[in-house]
Amino acid sequence: MGDRAAEQMKAAVFEAPGRPLAIRELPRPKPGPGQLLLEVKACGVCRTDLHLLDGEVEVANPPRILGHQIVATVGAVGPEVDDPPPLGSRVGVPWLGFACGECRFCTRGLENLCPAARFTGKDLDGGYAQWTVADRRFCLPLPAGYDDAAVAPLLCAGLIGYRALRFCGEAERIGLYGFGSSAHIIAQVIAQQGREAYAFTREGDRAAADLALSLGCRWAGSSLERPPEPLEAAIVFAPVGGLVVEALRCLCPGGVVVCAGIHMSPIPSFPYSLLWEERAIRSVANLTRQDGLDFMALAGRIAIRTEVTRYRLEEVNEALADLRRGAFAGSAVVVVE
Repeated sequence: MGDRAAEQMKAAVFEAPGRPLAIRELPRPKPGPGQLLLEVKACGVCRTDLHLLDGEVEVANPPRILGHQIVATVGAVGPEVDDPPPLGSRVGVPWLGFACGECRFCTRGLENLCPAARFTGKDLDGGYAQWTVADRRFCLPLPAGYDDAAVAPLLCAGLIGYRALRFCGEAERIGLYGFGSSAHIIAQVIAQQGREAYAFTREGDRAAADLALSLGCRWAGSSLERPPEPLEAAIVFAPVGGLVVEALRCLCPGGVVVCAGIHMSPIPSFPYSLLWEERAIRSVANLTRQDGLDFMALAGRIAIRTEVTRYRLEEVNEALADLRRGAFAGSAVVVVE
């Protein structure tokens, strides 16, 4: 009986769109070739999980364990693992869980666009569980100086914000639309680089505005307000298409609007004059391992403060509901015991 119990684990399972995650007892996974068995310590909660729950982004083969900002320790190493990490060492598992390495995207450093890519917590079981397995090649080293809950949001919120920031080029004044998990991290990077961040929040969200100003943003206001200076770039984190148009209205000539989400409501039509003068709109899709290595190295050099609300694994549906209604500032993290 004891041996059997040791082979079980608790997990929050996606069964179908429109239904809450189900807390289940499941067999503990075993690492296959190239994989690590990982004991989950924390897993960040992401708006992508809401898109999966709502059926806006498809989970092709449920049931599936969601969660793709995984902080874990190595419990066992499967066969054929190159450069195996020490048992008990800490690693991070991000959204990108597999890429073929051979297609024209992978060979050009764009594995985030690989047509055979598989994603953690969507195509592969994720971190809303006590144990998981992951491809060793796609696990990331984590910076010291952050506890498990504090470092978890860096693995998607931080990474997607970092990739989006790269597409802003040398812009000095950068607008952040939707001041949630990603924006509150990347605002600190912008400030560390000596640039100016402008935070756009929901109307009346004083907590988000206060957090933005405390993290070094030059200005914070409603998404429908104009900033005190024209923006040279804007990153739209909120999945609201209308914000793309609002960002264009605030953009100076030659500026870019970067859409950082995996899903967005329809973008309303707008006059060509908003796009003229070489303004641009582009999207960000997923991440590469190099993004992960670069950003984790950066997080080890500068002090990034993650504002975290903690939930137990059994409270994951509460965490998702709180995210949906904007009940907290910063990030939500499931702490697994």
